[in-house]
Amino acid sequence: MKVAVVGATGLVGSKMLQVLTERNFPVTELIPVASEKSVGKEVTFKGKTWKVVSADTAISMQPNVAIFSAGGGTSLEWAPKFAAAGITVIDNSSAWRMDPTKKLVVPEVNGDAITQEDKIIANPNCSTIQMVLVLKPLHEKYKIKRVVVSTYQSVTGTGVKAVTQLMNERQGVTGEMAYAYPIDLNVIPQIDVFLDNGYTKEEMKMVNETKKIMRDDSILVTATTVRIPVMGGHSESVNIEFENEYDVAELRALLEKTPGVIVVDDPSKALYPMPKDAHDKDEVFVGRIRRDETQPKTVNMWIVADNLRKGAATNAVQIAEYLSGKNWL
Repeated sequence: MKVAVVGATGLVGSKMLQVLTERNFPVTELIPVASEKSVGKEVTFKGKTWKVVSADTAISMQPNVAIFSAGGGTSLEWAPKFAAAGITVIDNSSAWRMDPTKKLVVPEVNGDAITQEDKIIANPNCSTIQMVLVLKPLHEKYKIKRVVVSTYQSVTGTGVKAVTQLMNERQGVTGEMAYAYPIDLNVIPQIDVFLDNGYTKEEMKMVNETKKIMRDDSILVTATTVRIPVMGGHSESVNIEFENEYDVAELRALLEKTPGVIVVDDPSKALYPMPKDAHDKDEVFVGRIRRDETQPKTVNMWIVADNLRKGAATNAVQIAEYLSGKNWL
């Protein structure tokens, strides 16, 4: 299978190549795509080197699937061109997520929404992916009314520039800033730009994407998204109110049986998920599961995942695996 990775030289693109290798996706020919300034450079994949090409060249090479991770502008310009050439696009940017004609997919949650006719499939926001994976079995069992989420997101969610800023600050080096403020020894309660309603774009992504993926507009979501000085892995404090009563032990057992979810929850041994434990893993980790004692039918929990993997690269590759399994590529 010919696979194009658009944005192959970036943080998420590099992770895509790693995940494609680890999951043994049947790549017979890799087509790494990047901006004009990177054309001609080489990337290593499965022990071989492959030359980076332009998007135009990639289309002429007719890959079966193109996984995009090169930003919204690139996706808006190029995804339709790939699709018009009959190439299935899995897009990791926010460009197509809320387009009513495009599917927004977490395979374990709503993979069945994909059809053979879908040529541009959107990969959700990293913070949304890890949350909906946990919400789905709970919604099916207890029916979710409302979700209150606060995120603690790592600098890798911003990209290489932010990683460099954090490391520079830790070493006392003055350099280029990805954020308006220092990030080391600090917490920045802003991810993406502010909108007219006082929420950030990232916060509204979580609100809108959750409804679309869960296929239920009745679920109320309110979010506060925060950048913290952690190198990899997003964490979330999530408060969930149900229509129906629940039992904590039953709820925990339900999550333990959920594919892609690992429960780490033993307060007596101080066991709970942390970003460092999720590093380079594909699963979503859940702990601190406890009843909200201020409100009926409500539970609190803590959700952690590697934002570059399940939050981005792994989910995209899983979509490709789903399509391949259906012989749609």
